Amino acid sequence: MLQQTQVATVIDYYTRWMQKWPTLQALAQASLEVVSELAGRMPRTAEDLQKLLPGVGRYTAGAIASISYGQATGVVDGNVIRVLCRLRCVGADSSSPAVIDRLWDMANVLVDKSRPGDFNQALMELGATVCVPKSPLCGECPVKQHCQAWRRVEKELAFASQKLLGKAPPVPDVEDCGVGDCPLCPPATEPWDSSLGVTNFPRKAAKKPPRAMRTATCVLERRGCHGAPEYLIVQRPSSGLLAGLWEFPSLPLAQDLQEEKEREELADHLQAWIGRPVAAAGLQFIGEVIHVFSHIHQTYVVYSLHLDGDVTLDPALSPSRWVTEHEFHTSAVSTAMKKVLKAHEKQRRKESSPVKGSKRKRGAKAQGAGSPCPGTQLSIHAFLRAPTGP
Repeated sequence: MLQQTQVATVIDYYTRWMQKWPTLQALAQASLEVVSELAGRMPRTAEDLQKLLPGVGRYTAGAIASISYGQATGVVDGNVIRVLCRLRCVGADSSSPAVIDRLWDMANVLVDKSRPGDFNQALMELGATVCVPKSPLCGECPVKQHCQAWRRVEKELAFASQKLLGKAPPVPDVEDCGVGDCPLCPPATEPWDSSLGVTNFPRKAAKKPPRAMRTATCVLERRGCHGAPEYLIVQRPSSGLLAGLWEFPSLPLAQDLQEEKEREELADHLQAWIGRPVAAAGLQFIGEVIHVFSHIHQTYVVYSLHLDGDVTLDPALSPSRWVTEHEFHTSAVSTAMKKVLKAHEKQRRKESSPVKGSKRKRGAKAQGAGSPCPGTQLSIHAFLRAPTGP
C-alpha cells in the first residue's frame, strides 16, 4: 500500500485490511485467490521475494526484506532517488535504467547493516519531509554537510560575496568544472541553473503524455427479488491492466468511432454475455467518465440497459455475477468502475425526480410489465411503455 501512496492515506485501508485478513491463511480464503505455495511462509530475502512472488518488484522486495526481516539491503523509491541525486550531484536522467542501477548500488552501500529497516525508513522520510521536490529545508537537513548539491550552492554564495568585495574568485574544484564524460553528470546541454539551487537535482526526461483510450461500458441492471437493483459485473483477465478486478461489461473502442457504431459494437458485445439480441437503440447514454492512470488517459463511454426477466449467463465466458450495490462496493472493483456506477446513479436520480410543477396522484400505480418479481418497481423503459390492453 505504501508503494502507491502516502502513510496518511494508507492508514484507514491498512486497518480495515488487517481486520478482515489478519493472516495469509485468511487472505487465501478471499475471492481473489492467494497461491498456496511456500508452505504459507513469506520469503525473507529481497532476492527470493522478487523471484518467488509475482508482482513484487525491486523496491517492494527491498522494503519488506529490510523492514520486516532485517536484511541489510537498500531501497530506492522516488524520495530516495531525490536524496541520493542531491547528495552526489547526479544530473543525468534519474529515470534511466543505468542511473537507477547506480542509485541502487549507492543505497546498498549506504544502508546501516545493524538497523537496515530503520535506516531505509529514515532515508525515505528524509526525502518526504525535508529533501522535498520544491523548497527543500536544507537548513534542517541532518546530512547537508555530505550533500554535494548543497555545498555547490554554498560555494556559489561565497563566490558572489567575494565578487562583491572585489576579491579574486577561487579556483573551481574538479567536481564543479564539468570536464569529462561521466554518465551521471548533467549533460552539457543542461548546465547548472543557479536560480534552482539544490532543486537542479534530480533531473528527469520529459514525460510522455499518457496514451488516450476509449472504452464503451454498460451498466446492465435488473430488479432483484426484493426490489433492489442488481448489476452484472465480469472479471478482467488475470494479466494486464487491472488484472483480475471486476468491472461492468466493457469493450475497447477505436478513437475515431462514431456514436452509432459504438452502440452497435457494444450491443454485439453484450449479446455474447446475456445470450440474446440487444438493440443498439435501447442502450441509454449516461455520459463519459474520465480516469487517468499513470500511462493511460482512459475515457469510459457509459451506457445503461435495464433487463426484464431472467437472464442466463454463458458459463464459457469470463467469470460473471449479479451483485447488489452493496456487494458491488465490497467486490474487487477499480476506482474507475465506482465512478461509472456513480454516474449511472446520478442519471437515475435525475430521471426519477418529478418534473417541476407536475404532481402524481397518491396511490397511482405505474402500468407496464416485465419485472422479474411481482410488485417491484418497474424500470424507466417499462414505465414509459404504452399499455397493451384495455
